[in-house]
Parts: sequence; structure tokens; C-alpha cells
Amino acid sequence: MTEKELRPLLIRREWTEIELKRSKDSLARSVYESICAFLNRRGGHIVLGANNDGSIEGVSEESLQTQLDTLAKDLNNPQLINPTCYIEFEPIEIDGKKVIYGYVPESSEAHTYKGVYYDRNQDGDFELRNTQQIFNLLVRKGKAGYTENRVYPFLTMEDFEPGVFDFVRSQAKIDNPNHPWLTMSNEEILVSSGMRLRDSQTGQEGYTLAAALVLGTERTITNVLPHFKTDALCRINDTFLYDDRDVIRCNMIRSLDRLMVFAKKHLPEVPFLEGRHRISLRDTILREVFLNLLIHREVSNSHPASFTIFKDTMVAENWNIPYHKATVSLTELTPHPKNPTIARFFANMGYVEELGVGRRTLLKYGPAYFDGRNVAIEEDDVFRITIPYKPTILPVGGINGTINGTINGTIKLVYDAIMENAGASGPQLSELTGISLRTLKRYIAELTEKQLVEYRGAKKTGGYYPSGS
Repeated sequence: MTEKELRPLLIRREWTEIELKRSKDSLARSVYESICAFLNRRGGHIVLGANNDGSIEGVSEESLQTQLDTLAKDLNNPQLINPTCYIEFEPIEIDGKKVIYGYVPESSEAHTYKGVYYDRNQDGDFELRNTQQIFNLLVRKGKAGYTENRVYPFLTMEDFEPGVFDFVRSQAKIDNPNHPWLTMSNEEILVSSGMRLRDSQTGQEGYTLAAALVLGTERTITNVLPHFKTDALCRINDTFLYDDRDVIRCNMIRSLDRLMVFAKKHLPEVPFLEGRHRISLRDTILREVFLNLLIHREVSNSHPASFTIFKDTMVAENWNIPYHKATVSLTELTPHPKNPTIARFFANMGYVEELGVGRRTLLKYGPAYFDGRNVAIEEDDVFRITIPYKPTILPVGGINGTINGTINGTIKLVYDAIMENAGASGPQLSELTGISLRTLKRYIAELTEKQLVEYRGAKKTGGYYPSGS
């Protein structure tokens, strides 16, 4: 580190990754709390002999070497810093005064100072006082193992939904006609997916928490993780309580379907042409949001995952083990696997690919849906993503015609069904939506009057299409 390189750090003053301490005549003992916190978080710069405002007080010549020697000795003392570490501190002259500079790298270990774990945020160093905070640190460092790998020896195949296995096979086949799951039994699928393990502490073998959360019955999930749920809320009109709510306690595969149905019920569609193909921007974007909400949630904490629709924004939240706490943009977001076994299972179904695909999807399709506003991402103990949307249905991406007003409630489900199944007949739409044919015809008549849909073809063989398509 040179004087020229050090000056920008002093200008920035104290920050999440910069610690400035007065240490003129004797070593500031609180430096060890900062060292421990930096080791446990993302690393950081320490400058001894500087004030919080970035001004230089300096380290006296008489104490300079003593402070350097003390740092070297103490960092190798397991009674102070455990595990011990090596950090090189060096004197630097700036404005005619000496300071001591050292860079603390992020450690792969979880460290304590005098038996206490420390972490770092924008307010400085803080002690981890409860077991949940310490557990979060150990999980982040990979020392507590992944929560999803917790073994439950009492689980049997009867604790999983048989129909879900047939569904995951069908999805895997779409992506890969020769997928190995197609010839496997239900139990073999779980074993091959790493969802049956041996507990390294007890030696007992069993199905894991990941297996229960992805494929378990609702009763199974209640037994192994009673607090597990996803809360879907619509607060467009009633922001104090809600207009509509779905408390989802089923497995992750069923949860994804329930979330998509809820979103389709309350959020506007924005049709979009990609080449010659019509795609749903709403469904494409929200599918990625919901997969992230389910797959990358840290399930050890009882904080529920939630999805809330407001008048012109939607907010998804899930408990998180953050690698850094900050507000970031989509371009800055660095994905980290929270539940790699669960992520791999969904990848085998063709639902997700490598890390970062969801972010790229939002970047690609978002501008047409976000109404020119930015997605807000807060990475903290709670990961929060706020997505703006247009509260009315508007034609974009080359679709002709004008769609006036907002379609809400059941009639919107009918419209979405026609959008996604262009050419479907009345009976087919009735089966898809679960709405009686008589009621369905009333809704279609209203959509036709608004010039949103139209009937094409012969009376017996024709079907309904979005207008202008």
C-alpha cells in the first residue's frame, strides 16, 4: 500500500470495509473486534492513526514498532483470535505522519475474539449474541452444513406425494427425452438427487429436509418444519390488511403452481412477441422470481417467504444468509447457492439452469414490464426484491390493437387462458379454468365486447383468440 493508494480510503472514511482508529501512543485494543468482524464478513482495510472523519493523527514513533509487534503476536494467540490468522501490517507515512495499515481478507473460517463471534455492517462491528446469528455465520462459512441436508430417519416413501414424482418425470422428459429419471423408481430419484444421506454425527441414514420440502405431503412438511410457509398477498386496495391472501404450506413444486395462479389472478398480462412467438412477460418474469423465492430461501429461520402485490409494485421476500448487506442493482447482483441440492433437483426438471440465469431473464424482459422503473434489490438478513409494473394492460412488443382498462378477478383468468391457449374451444377453456361453460360464455362475451378476444373458424371446430394476434 502506498500513500497515493491510501488517500482514497481515508476520503471514504469509515465504511463496511474500512475501519479507522486512533492509536497514537498505544494499540487500540478494539482493533481485534474489527479484525474478527472483517474475517467473518467480506474482509476490509484497517488504518491505525486516523480519526473517523479521515483526518490523520498518526502513530507516535515511540510506540510504532511496539504496536506492530503486538499485532503480530496477538494474531497468533488462539486465546485472543481463534482460529489464528496471519495479517501483514505496515507503517505508511502520509502528511508527515506515520499510520499503520493492514488488509484483512475474508476468511473461510468462522473466527472469535476472546470467545465471541463478531460480524460487520454499516454501523461497524457487532457481537453475535444469539444462536441464530451464530448459526447463520456458520452456514455462510459452510461450517454448519446446508440446512437442506438435515437427515430425518423416520421419513418413509409414504411421506411423499406419489403424483408429484410423475409430474417431475414429465417435466424432465420435456427438457431431456432420455433423462435417467424416466426409468428410475421414486426412491431411486431421491437417492440419485442426494436427498437420502447418512448423518455424519449419528450415523443414521434417512431422507433429508430437501426431500420433504420439495416432494413431501403437507403433513410431512408440518412435522419436519412447522414454520415453513409462503404467504401470497394482494394489497392493491386494502394496504392495511389485504384484498386476497393464499397461505401456502405445501411442497415447493406445488407452491410454485399456487404462486403462479395467485399472480395471474391479480397482475396484468403484457403480451410480447419474440420473433414469431408470443410469450407472457408476466409469467416469464415471475417464474424466475418465485423459483428464487423458493429455492434460495434459508429455511432454518422461521421468517416466512412472502409475495405481496401492491398497486404498482410487487415485493418478494425470503430469509437470507447474506454475503454482504447492501442495496444492489440487477447488474450488480452476485448469486450464491443457498440450497444446492434443491437447486439441482429443479435444474433436472428444466426449471432452472446455472446461477445467474434468473437475473439475466429479468434484465432481458424486464424493461417491457417495469414501466421504465428500476428493480430494487436489498440483500440483508431478509432478501427483498421490489418489481414495478403497469397497473393496466397495454400492448407492447408488436401486438396490435388497444386494450382499455384493467381486467381483474375471474374474468382475467379467462383472458389469460385464451392468451396461453390461443384457438381453444369453449369446453376446453372451461376444463382449463375450472369455470362452468355457462359462466365462461358470459365472461367471453364481455371480453369480446371489449375487443380483447375474438372467435375464429367454424362454429364446431373454431376457437377463441386474443384480438389482433
